Amino acid sequence: MPFTAGVPIAGDGLELPGVTHRRIDVGGVSLHVALAGEGSGPLVVLLHGFPEFWWSWRYQIPALAEAGFRVAAPDLRGYNLSDQPADVADYSLAHLTADTDGLIRALGEDKAHVVAHDWGAAVAWDFAMRYPKRLDRLAILNVPHPRVMMRALMRSPRQLLRSWYMFFFQLPHLPELIIQQNDYASLRRSLAAGRLVRPGADELEPYVEAARRSESLRGGMNYYRAMFRGLAKDLRHRPTRIEQEVLVIWGERDIFLGRELSVPPAKLVPRCRVEYIPEASHWVQVDAPRRVNSLLIPFLKG
Repeated sequence: MPFTAGVPIAGDGLELPGVTHRRIDVGGVSLHVALAGEGSGPLVVLLHGFPEFWWSWRYQIPALAEAGFRVAAPDLRGYNLSDQPADVADYSLAHLTADTDGLIRALGEDKAHVVAHDWGAAVAWDFAMRYPKRLDRLAILNVPHPRVMMRALMRSPRQLLRSWYMFFFQLPHLPELIIQQNDYASLRRSLAAGRLVRPGADELEPYVEAARRSESLRGGMNYYRAMFRGLAKDLRHRPTRIEQEVLVIWGERDIFLGRELSVPPAKLVPRCRVEYIPEASHWVQVDAPRRVNSLLIPFLKG
């Protein structure tokens, strides 16, 4: 069964074999979505993080499609070719999880597997709690369960120091201005240091171009701003139990998040398996794609 939702578009000039691009109304916003795979295979939704876009899944999309899945990798709201609402309030978790639900519905499915990294994984944890009937299996890459992350920020000075950028992004306008200086020099340095791109490989430009299209990553920074503005409400929110099978894949050379954050609370995520990749960084799906794919595909097939 081919994808028919939304409107076909040319995309952003980045090509993968078998991938088509559509703009899909998910209710409230329109997202650019890279699509691959046909037939009656299960739907897999891939949610990227900051400062990324659909291209971060370039090693997973063909592998999943070849394994028989139908794959949808959106640019999340605020990124690249997707809509970029102006208000910080438009980037709350409630809106972000609703986008995921709307995408699954628009693609004609009742439920989907969700594979997510970084901020996309934060959205995926919340989606699993808000929309349990829409989720089949959940794979999380290098982001803690929200309760674990909250405790770390409140109790661990080391993690607080590692998360300094979250507080810097609260400043209005200044982070965007700094990022775009000298042709996005600071962004280039941080992506190379964090190993989102391979040493010596010419892989930076797609991310820089996506940042330009995203108003110097204003939308992505608004995720952090909306998170802090809703912090009091979130502290009162009691995470609910996730009954689905969950796989956590964790690159141990993560310079942003410690390995001690990898295991979710057993009472809240009872059916969870954690797999570590010692040589991989925070951007584990790019840093160790073959290993990640070898874990993802059997897990999603059940």
